[in-house]
Parts: sequence; C-alpha cells; structure tokens
Amino acid sequence: MLYYFFRFLDQFDIPGSHMWSYISFRSLLTLILSLIISAWFGEFFIKWMKRRKIFETERDPSIDPFGVEKKGVPTMGGIIIIVSILVPVLLFGRLRNTYLILMIITTVWLGFLGFLDDYIKIFKRNKDGLKGKWKIVGQVSIGFIVGLVLWLSPDVVVRENINTPQQNKEVVVKHKKEAVKSLQTTIPFVKNHNLNYSDIMSFCGKYKVAAGWILFVFVTIFVVTGVSNGANLNDGMDGMCAGNSAIIGVALGILAYVSSHIGYASYFDIMYIPHSEELVVFLCAFVGAMIGFLWYNAFPAQVFMGDTGSLTIGGIIGVCAIIIHKEILLAILCGIFFLESLSVIIQTQWFKIQKRKGKRVRVFRAAPIHDTFRKLDSQLDATSKYILKGWPHRPFHESKITIRFWIVSIILAALTIITLKMR
Repeated sequence: MLYYFFRFLDQFDIPGSHMWSYISFRSLLTLILSLIISAWFGEFFIKWMKRRKIFETERDPSIDPFGVEKKGVPTMGGIIIIVSILVPVLLFGRLRNTYLILMIITTVWLGFLGFLDDYIKIFKRNKDGLKGKWKIVGQVSIGFIVGLVLWLSPDVVVRENINTPQQNKEVVVKHKKEAVKSLQTTIPFVKNHNLNYSDIMSFCGKYKVAAGWILFVFVTIFVVTGVSNGANLNDGMDGMCAGNSAIIGVALGILAYVSSHIGYASYFDIMYIPHSEELVVFLCAFVGAMIGFLWYNAFPAQVFMGDTGSLTIGGIIGVCAIIIHKEILLAILCGIFFLESLSVIIQTQWFKIQKRKGKRVRVFRAAPIHDTFRKLDSQLDATSKYILKGWPHRPFHESKITIRFWIVSIILAALTIITLKMR
C-alpha cells in the first residue's frame, strides 16, 4: 500500500519518494519491519497464550537423554511468523503483482490449515490433530490453485535463455526478446540446458504442450505437498525448522533476485522472469520473520511454531521455487527436509514389511532422523531390532543437533547457488 502512495508522491517530486521504486530499498525495509514485528508481537503473543494457559502438550523429560523438561510452553507460534510476513508485505509490496498475490494466498491458506490442526490438538484434546487426509486435501488444493494460475495467467511469462556459440568458442548467453509462457525449468549441473515439461510429454504428439502443463500442475502439487510435510517433520527441536527455513529463504531470495535481473540472469545462464523481483520483498519478510521467531524459539524455547508455522513455511518455500522455475533445485536446497521425510518413510515402511514376516525390525533408532541423534539405548524398544542400533555412538544435546543441521543447510544453500555456475 505504501508503495503506491509514495509512487503517487513521486509525481510531485517529493524528496525521497523515488526510493520506493528500488527493490533493494523496499526489501530491506521489509526485512527490518518483519524483525521488529516478530520481536514485539512475539512477546505479546507468548504472554497472551500463557495467561489463557494455552500450552503445547507436555513433553515427557524422560525421553530426552539430558532430562530437558518442556512444560507450559505456548504453541501456535506460527501466528507470529504469519503476521510478521503479511504486514510488511502488504505495506511495502506491489499488491497487483500476480506472484506476490500467490505467495500471500499460500501463506494464509496453509496457515489456516495448520491452525486447524493445532486447534484440534489443544482444544479438542486430540493428539492426532486434523486427520491426515484433510491435511493432504488442503495441501493438494493450494498446489493445484498455484499450478493452474501459473498456467492460465497471461501475466506469468518468462524470457528464455539462449546460448549462442562465438567464433572464439565462447558462448554468449542471450534472452529471447519476447516474453512467453514457458514450461522450462533449471537443471543443476547441466550446462546450457533446461528441462522442458512438454518434451517429457512428447509422446502425446500435438497435445504435448497441454500435457506438459498438466504435468507441471502435478509437479507443483507434489512440490508444495512434499516440502510442506518435510518442514512439518523438521519441526521437532527448538530452533530447528526456523533456522533451516531462514537459510533456505536467503538462498531463494538470491535466486529470485538474479532471475528478475536480466544482467544477472544472463551471467548465470538462467531464464529471465519479469516482475519476479516482488518475491525478493516477500522472502525478506519471510527471513525476517524466521530470525525474529528464533528470538523466542531458540533453546530453551519460549514458544513452539506448531503446524500453523511449519506447514506454512514449507508451502512458501515450495511455491516460491515453482514460480522462479527452480523446483528441481529444491532436492539440494531442502536436503534436510528431504532427509527427514525419507527417514520417516524408510522407518515406517520397513517396519511394516518386517511385521508381516512376524519380525519387529526398525532401521533407525528413531524417526524423523534428528531424533536419532538424541536417543539413548535405554529408550529403545526392547522387543525390536535396530539395523543402525550403534549409530550414533552417543546422544547429543538438541542445541548441538540443531546448530549442526543449520550448518548442513548453509552448505546445501551455497551448493544450490554454485550449481548455476557449475553447469
């Protein structure tokens, strides 16, 4: 809203009003305001929840090797994150931008879905929360909406990158003059090549483009659902999900910025996506909200984000990557989320397979994988066998596990950006 106000004032040569045309200025303002809101509103929210005795289900300190007791800690802290994102974005963003509208809808949609889950857990005293099938329906629905809008909206176009060989064997990267609807996406480690969804569906003949867009919508649903659930599983230790998400947000912000700048897009040999710079504003709000939330969520946590926060975080990351045509890069960037999801799938499926044979065999000491690092031998199920029972050799404090996961996320984020020049 303020963007349009100051752009109006710029017509009258009001000093400083022209600054609002710079994406860097608005992005930094968004980051600062998001941090301030999360710090101020976070304290207010925690006190308000404590007065009403709205707490997370008490966690048994006996399951922690260090006997850490987590009692009387408010949950639904995702509300802090959502407010800290939306307020700065509504103030400093260009609200007519299709990409920004999609990000706002995703935030509200998945925030509400997560809120329902937390509400049922706390007020209905149902530890299972919202039924899994309804979570999936909610995630699939927003993925379908995003995919459909990106397919049908005339505002969603790109200028594809073209590599032109020169006589001196150098390759000059240029972009097509016309912005078009594109089914291409960036592939890591592969030089001068993008994956085109219509090429995958080439067996459909003259209908391959339409089939490619249908495939794209399904990919969008899969990415949004997968990353959202991965973030949800990663939210199990103080500061874990918030810290990892902040790092991922910074990397996505860099990718969004270079995708929106034709000079940098040429340098990195990627598609130029007009008007995607508004994603930088949104992602600055996202990173600010994550860092501000860590003020209260770092060990020992004063508030938990709950599904209200974790489902929203994953959805934001997935939709943003889809918009800038970098969804394949999420396999690297969100490696921690992927590992958490994979560990749960392996653990549950292997146990089911062995149980049919009359055996009780598990792969990890615990799942998701981060719980494996703090599990004592005395806490293991005596009736089950563990394939990786001797790993790790000793338990670690959750703050050490969290920081080491952050370090891995930093490495993965750096590697994701480096892949653009390693092709």
